[in-house]
Amino acid sequence: MSYLKEQTDAKIAAGRQANPDFMKGVDAIINKAKAFQQGSDAIKVGQKVPNFELPNTEGKLTILNSLLSKGPVVVTFYRGDWCPYCNLQLRALQARLSEIHALGATLVAITPQVPDGSLTKNEISEMDFIVLSDQDAKVASQYGVAWEVPEFLVEHMRVDRNLDLDIINNGNGSVLPIPATFVIERDGVVTWSYVNVDYRTRSEPDDIIEALQNISTNHLNP
Repeated sequence: MSYLKEQTDAKIAAGRQANPDFMKGVDAIINKAKAFQQGSDAIKVGQKVPNFELPNTEGKLTILNSLLSKGPVVVTFYRGDWCPYCNLQLRALQARLSEIHALGATLVAITPQVPDGSLTKNEISEMDFIVLSDQDAKVASQYGVAWEVPEFLVEHMRVDRNLDLDIINNGNGSVLPIPATFVIERDGVVTWSYVNVDYRTRSEPDDIIEALQNISTNHLNP
């Protein structure tokens, strides 16, 4: 099995070879963001998360508290289906989804994309987890993972990749979520989290499953 980090590292290496100047610029931005501890305001382990109501790809509202009434919830924030690192992550999660479900948990992926533009005409549209749209990044802000995207990256997406975030995110052209994952117990408390402003690195599914196993063990042995 290829670990997600191996896949994202390979993607980064390919990017460095194809466009070294751009990747150097990304490195500089990430280092600057880390220096200012962007992401340090994210909800921490042991804290309770706010409830949210967000539309799915069909426009129907999904309520976090309703999901939590059934069991633990894994909430992962991603930038959009246009992001190759996000696609790697979501594919990796889909591959382990049966294990997540077997532990009584629900997987929810949150993106700022508009509902009818998220995960359509894409391999990921076949995935079986819940995808929700946080167009104005309010939920991302509540979770402390909203990031004002540097103009360098906005310009790259607009010019080099022909991506207009204003259109993709229905008016929100400058704020994207920091890739972050939270494992949330039924009482709404975070038991495990991964937050990294470097959008090229992601949490390993193995770690998420281990966190869910710990929840299950704690319930068996209170």
